[in-house]
Amino acid sequence: MPKWGKLFGAAAGLALGGPLGVLLGMLAGHFALDRDEKTGPANPFDPRGDTNRVAFTIGVIALGAKMAKADGYVSRAEVDAFKQVFDVPPDELANVARVFDLARKDVAGYELYAKQIAGMFRAKPRVLEDLLDGLFFIAKADNVFHPKEEVFLRSVAEIFGFNDADWARIRAGHIGADAADPYVILGIEPGATDAVIKQTYRRLARENHPDLLVAQGLPEEFVMVANAKIATINDAYDKIAKQRGIN
Repeated sequence: MPKWGKLFGAAAGLALGGPLGVLLGMLAGHFALDRDEKTGPANPFDPRGDTNRVAFTIGVIALGAKMAKADGYVSRAEVDAFKQVFDVPPDELANVARVFDLARKDVAGYELYAKQIAGMFRAKPRVLEDLLDGLFFIAKADNVFHPKEEVFLRSVAEIFGFNDADWARIRAGHIGADAADPYVILGIEPGATDAVIKQTYRRLARENHPDLLVAQGLPEEFVMVANAKIATINDAYDKIAKQRGIN
């Protein structure tokens, strides 16, 4: 994943279509690369290897901004949650805030951003699921999960191609460790055999491993969300294992 400085430098040189490309074009008007006659751009960027990751990051910023205002009010806690999800370094906070504000004020609807990201990562649903997890994190940051935020997230999930069962599982992972149904979180029926439970758990742990997700295009700044996802999966399995006496 390009460093944050590279990310913003990309706004001036990355050829990307769709609404994300428009947003990058808006950024290009605010961020200028410092050039040196001998060394060239201070933040060189090669779009051939990182286009998806830059687009993903810009897309998440855009959706995060739209998510934060879904209930009609952008709280300080939601903004801080966004910064925590992305592990933004102090020297880049102002830049990220500018991107956030541009996306929040952009006339493009969140559906357009979601559709473009879905098209880019359709074959990598775990990356899209981690994106949803990040948006849930922002939504819950002010300790109020507003109905309009849930409608927003449900709509994004549908655009990403998640069905009702997927949505129930993802949502269950965010309503509280004690209240969440561990079977729903793992996406299995309560009557499943111990063998099926073990196989499902191992598959989910493998598919949601942060290193694998980064290799598939998840920005390194988003690893905190991936780790939280693994913790939720582990907690759900531990509850079931304890109930059933699974070793």
